[in-house]
Amino acid sequence: MKEKFHYCCCNCGAEYPGNKVIYLCPVCSGQNQPGQPKKGVLSAVYNYKEIKETYRNSLFGKLEEQNFLPLLPINGCASLPKLKIGNTPLYHIEHFDGEELPFDLLLKDDSQNPTFSFKDRASALVSAWAKENGIGTIITASTGNAGSSLAGICAAQGQKSVIFVPATAPLAKLTQIVMYGATIVPVDGTYDDAFSLSIKVTEAFGVYNRNTAYNPLTIEGKKTAAFELFSQLNYMAPDRIFVPVGDGVIISGVYKGFEDLLLLEVIDHMPVMVAVQSEGSSNLIRNLGNREFRSVPSSTFADSISVNIPANFHMTAGYMGQYKGEAVIVTDDEILDASVSLAHSTGIFAEPAAAAAFAGMLKYRSEKRIPEGSKNVVLLTGSGLKDLKSVQPVIRLPEPVKPEISSLEKIFTK
Repeated sequence: MKEKFHYCCCNCGAEYPGNKVIYLCPVCSGQNQPGQPKKGVLSAVYNYKEIKETYRNSLFGKLEEQNFLPLLPINGCASLPKLKIGNTPLYHIEHFDGEELPFDLLLKDDSQNPTFSFKDRASALVSAWAKENGIGTIITASTGNAGSSLAGICAAQGQKSVIFVPATAPLAKLTQIVMYGATIVPVDGTYDDAFSLSIKVTEAFGVYNRNTAYNPLTIEGKKTAAFELFSQLNYMAPDRIFVPVGDGVIISGVYKGFEDLLLLEVIDHMPVMVAVQSEGSSNLIRNLGNREFRSVPSSTFADSISVNIPANFHMTAGYMGQYKGEAVIVTDDEILDASVSLAHSTGIFAEPAAAAAFAGMLKYRSEKRIPEGSKNVVLLTGSGLKDLKSVQPVIRLPEPVKPEISSLEKIFTK
């Protein structure tokens, strides 16, 4: 039987079959060193010529998985969880800060996924592939979102999940993991420590690993956001997309989705991807173009993008170089302010990592770097309810009032 897809190494270009469990290119991964981003990350390659001839422009007629199936590494949609994953809202914001915007601002709200984050896209694909291949247990390392995502998806699929998390991860995310019935393993260390431990477990016990920048199917799940944007924008690519960046997997996934569309010749340009990182955790951006990767210990309250060694650095850097991506660094204060502005102006409460993308857009706007009339998307990747502690500095709850009408005069007579 002809393979639906094969893998290609982002570093050396070696190809591997897509019908087997494989994580990294065995040649390039043998060169990996502690404290350095991983080499050998794999990307799925499809028969684009055949897909184009068979489906033409009908492939994206509806926002349903069966339309995307020819470009997904699974055999059928029945293996996906029954939960509603993807097809998230795209909100058109015409006014902000009391003025009409001179450009189109579109907010892709992936907090509407079942476990309230973008990570459900990847978890669903990994879970579906595991189901089709008789795998019942999946593990992952996470700062919280990927772990709660995998836990929830596995609960829906009748699969077992084991989640390695830094012990300092936000309580709301840890609570989600436990409530979904996963086995949680708090690690006394950083996300990178949890990641390394999960790899050792995979090698020692042969369990199936969902880790981003390790399992290539996570990219395939995350790329569905690009397909949805293409469909939601009436079969056009936006001009610019602001993406929060930690490991670099989400931005690579969005790149991969639009690259698929380029190869199918249904779009004629790649959107400008703007990688947004916190100043306290900007190891990916600061190393772009450098001969030698140098890491600085991460320090940001945006835990989902707090990474010392961005595991998907090489793939992300390759995409950004090839397609002329851009980057912007914002402070934690700017992220917090953006979170408040976003909530007050749109009714969307985003977690700090998601608000970082909005902060990046605001910085571009203030610097007049967004052309008039252009279409600009901000990826909002997670709900603010995931991490209530981070916004406490801007929360001021008033003192209780007496149950008397006179005590409300100041509110209603201003």
